[in-house]
Amino acid sequence: MTAPLLAGDLEVAIASHRRELTGFCYRMLGAGSEAEDAVQETLVRAWRHADQFEGRSSVRTWLYRIANNVCIDMLRAPQRRARPMDFGPAVPQQGTVPGPTRPPSEYVMPVLDRQVIDVDADPAEVVAARESIRLAFVAALQHLPPRQRAALILCEVLRWQATEAAELLDTTVASVNSALQRARATLAEHATEPLDSTLDPEHQALLVQYVELFERYDIPALTALLRHDAIMTMPPFDMWLQGADDLAAWFLQQGIACKGSTLVPCDVNGTAGFGSYKPGDDGLLHAWAIQVVDVAGGRIVGHHNFIYPELFEAFGLPLVLQP
Repeated sequence: MTAPLLAGDLEVAIASHRRELTGFCYRMLGAGSEAEDAVQETLVRAWRHADQFEGRSSVRTWLYRIANNVCIDMLRAPQRRARPMDFGPAVPQQGTVPGPTRPPSEYVMPVLDRQVIDVDADPAEVVAARESIRLAFVAALQHLPPRQRAALILCEVLRWQATEAAELLDTTVASVNSALQRARATLAEHATEPLDSTLDPEHQALLVQYVELFERYDIPALTALLRHDAIMTMPPFDMWLQGADDLAAWFLQQGIACKGSTLVPCDVNGTAGFGSYKPGDDGLLHAWAIQVVDVAGGRIVGHHNFIYPELFEAFGLPLVLQP
């Protein structure tokens, strides 16, 4: 006979592992809100079935098994989450209007770093953890079948042994290793360049300069911070732009309503993030978009704008600011 899982022990386990479970679910599902829902459902199932815990694995592994099953259930929809670049080619900037939109369920959505990783851990561990929640990496994960995705996250990101992953996935070590091999091959087809570390002082200096120029709306100077092939996306719109000149033209034409905006920093998806507030007719600044700024080689290579004001509350940001 195994000792029953006491309520106090389960509470401690949930408190200890909630963030890492959220990180696992985010990488599996590609959206912070869905990850939170998955973790909540995991905890409901854990409480409901606590008397069935047999002690053959750790409580942590047991919780992960439940979380993985919840994610598998949520991934039964045929539409995988993606980024605007996956829906078609870049649109040349020629007076282009944003065009058609897609529902949030079709996009990889941003998440706060602190929601899914331990930002107070050893700096080297933080750097590695941030790499594993980059928008591009999470989008690449969505190309994997759920079991391959789970195996890769467990073994490559969370550094579980293949034996531990096999136990959680209720399969063999050979099956896990085979899934890892196929998953690595698929990810190699969707590999993207590494981004600069947010801990790099030069990276921090660039961001300070970016905020100053964006708030001043000095587009010629801002363009100088962009790499020649920089990309801009604006979910829910599926169009995207590429090239510093096209981005500059957009800022000065369709994007001119952003003039006078204020940026509030937040660490998003392992890189620089900002809550962007646009001036309104009432003289106040209103939540507009969560920006995710990718930097590589000392230049901005990605300017991603998630135009979902509801994200601000989820990120702990106000909806309105005084100018």
